Formats: sequence, C-alpha cells, structure tokens
Amino acid sequence: MVLAPRLQTSGQWHADAMKISVVEGDITCQDVDAIVNAANRAMRGGGGVDGAIHRAGGPEILEQCRRRFPTGLATGDAGWTTAGDMPARWVIHVVGPNYNRGERDRGLLTSCYARALQVADDLGVQTMAFPLISAGSYGWPLDDAIAAADEVFRTATTNVREARLVAFGPRAFTAIESRLGSGGDR
Repeated sequence: MVLAPRLQTSGQWHADAMKISVVEGDITCQDVDAIVNAANRAMRGGGGVDGAIHRAGGPEILEQCRRRFPTGLATGDAGWTTAGDMPARWVIHVVGPNYNRGERDRGLLTSCYARALQVADDLGVQTMAFPLISAGSYGWPLDDAIAAADEVFRTATTNVREARLVAFGPRAFTAIESRLGSGGDR
C-alpha cells in the first residue's frame, strides 16, 4: 500500500479478522477504500480533519454533503460521500461529541466508530483509515479517545479487514502505539 509521506508505522494488531494498525501521517493521503472524517453536525466542511478532507477531495464532497445531508448529521451517526480527488473511494463522515462544549457522553464517541464500520460494511469497504475522533479541536482526552476506538475495534463484528488509525503528529502516534501495544498482538 502507498502510504503518506512522513509516514511512521508501528506493529499491527488483530481483532479477530480485522487488523488494527497505526500510522503517523496525513489521512487524506491514505490508500484505503474509505477514510473517516471527523465532521461537524452541519456537514459543510470545517477545520481540522474535516477541512483537510474537503480541501484534498475537492468540491464534489461538499456537493454530496449538501445533497445527501440537507439538515446535517446527528452526533454519533455516520454517512458517506465520494472521496473526490483523494486516493480513497469513499469518505465516511461521523459527528463526534464536542467535549469542550460539554458533550461528554462516551457512548456518542464509541457510536461514531461503530456506525462508521456499519456504513463501511454497507459499502463493501475492506480497508479504512480513521482519525482519533473528537480528540482534536473538540477536546476529548487523548487517552480516552484512543481507548474508545480500541474497544470498538476489538469487539466489532464487521467485514472490514483493516482499521488504520492515522495519528496527526508524534505525540498522538506514540500514545496510540502505547495503548495498542500494551495488550500484546491483537
């Protein structure tokens, strides 16, 4: 697989048939079937991962968001669009809880990962790349954001073969690698 420049990779862990891996890099450069977007409720683009995905994918993503999600998307839910100009085929958009604004229901965070995997199964996705949902500008504590993703991936019933966590920066990469590596091979 062609991975992002400045890519650092770690070991790989398996959750039954799904391989869980971590890389440091740019999620928009991942050569996978689908990338997951940490979107906002309006589904009209924004900052952070959302802005990067809309910029890299081009205007077709926003056009499909307007058409498919005219009233936006609820927190904890997921939906899909094309990936536009990116290597992936689809973007699976999820709306994570905004910890900084008092949205602290962890079930909404885990729902993002679970719903993304359900949408991926509907699309026939085999490989997908995830950011740490809500851990950036929404302020969810990094260690708990990693734990939430890990818990969903370990217990998921899915046809997805690889869930790749894409860390933006060495701090997140080291934290993810420590969490995933702490339980041995998965």
